[in-house]
Amino acid sequence: MAYVTSVNISEKKGTVKHEVPEIQLRLRHGIVGDAHAGDWHRQISMLAEESIDKMREKLPQLKPGAFAENINTVGIDLKSLPIGTHLRIGETVVEVTQIGKECHNDCAIKKATGQCVMPTEGIFVIVIKEGIVRPGDAVAIIGEEAIS
Repeated sequence: MAYVTSVNISEKKGTVKHEVPEIQLRLRHGIVGDAHAGDWHRQISMLAEESIDKMREKLPQLKPGAFAENINTVGIDLKSLPIGTHLRIGETVVEVTQIGKECHNDCAIKKATGQCVMPTEGIFVIVIKEGIVRPGDAVAIIGEEAIS
């Protein structure tokens, strides 16, 4: 079973995201209180623990949010999901809008290791159904008919 391992926010752009007990997802907004929220196609970023583990071989001290991701998961191959895929995360539903993103030139992880997983393995989603997401919530691929 796939599930959420951590949820992370940053109140200001350009700062490292930190782990929080829960996040509130809002339509046409993203995560309440996160600096990257807004009515655009990259409201929320997600990254699998399996992807982070590749980097932990070189940087074992990596914490949730180190790649500026909002939701960490285990048990689902996020990078293989096609754009348009709907995911139920706890009581919420999100839609995949983008796979990967170019790393910032000042990415500390890329500087330290020569690589970063977010550009190829991170995904971005928008909120389809509002609600709260917490660590331990189940993550599942759903069809559009199952959104309500």
